[in-house]
Amino acid sequence: MAKLRGPVCKYCRKYGIKLYLKGRKCESDKCPIDPRRGRTRIIRQKKTSEYGLQLREKNKVKVFYGVLERQFKRYFELAKKQKGVAGENLLQFLERRLDNVVYKAKWAVSRRMAKQMINHGAILVNGRKVDRPGYLVEIGDIIQVKPTSKYVKIAKEIVEESKDKMVPSWMKPDEENLKVEILRYPTREEVSIPVDEQLIVNLYSK
Repeated sequence: MAKLRGPVCKYCRKYGIKLYLKGRKCESDKCPIDPRRGRTRIIRQKKTSEYGLQLREKNKVKVFYGVLERQFKRYFELAKKQKGVAGENLLQFLERRLDNVVYKAKWAVSRRMAKQMINHGAILVNGRKVDRPGYLVEIGDIIQVKPTSKYVKIAKEIVEESKDKMVPSWMKPDEENLKVEILRYPTREEVSIPVDEQLIVNLYSK
């Protein structure tokens, strides 16, 4: 799957869940699958084969995290080599992506915005600029918005708007200084997207 082009709300309707691709719109009553609209506009799918279900789960996760096929397959190969369950390891790698951490820290309204911040050199990891959205954070890493970046003001505004949202417990936030410390790796229960990761494992294991 290539980069998302055109209206991205169609992906939420296709998979029947909020993928949070449009930032603030996803939290408003303008979201096309928001129950507050009176009805949920979901693209109905025809009955699919087992392979079709596996492919659907994989593509759903790729869209959610904004990952291309080559990157996704690399994460799966890493997940297989790790101890534990391959599917859970895969989701853990995706959660540890720097763009996901920036989004979960409430500095960006979407993962796409988080990618932009990282590409523009606005994010520091342990005091050093990291401009790769796919960078995998480690336990003990300190992630910070660069103090001299133009994104500082924007990030503080988003943090203020998101007071009702919680930063995941595997991250220790310092909202005043726009920092987070990685305390541990995320667990399966802390992955927010509803997905049957075993279908993805079965797909790549053929």
